[in-house]
Amino acid sequence: MKKPINLYRDIVTGLLFVVGVFGFMSGEFVLSTLLFGSASLTSNLDLKDAVRV
Repeated sequence: MKKPINLYRDIVTGLLFVVGVFGFMSGEFVLSTLLFGSASLTSNLDLKDAVRV
């Protein structure tokens, strides 16, 4: 079973991707590039392990 933090991260990644696609279709290329980059970062970074002290 997935942990809730992974579920929230997947939801955020999906929302960023979908909004980026709609932004690309409407001609907002700079905004869609930022959204696609954010979606890529949220899907690849594991922030809970980076906060170790």
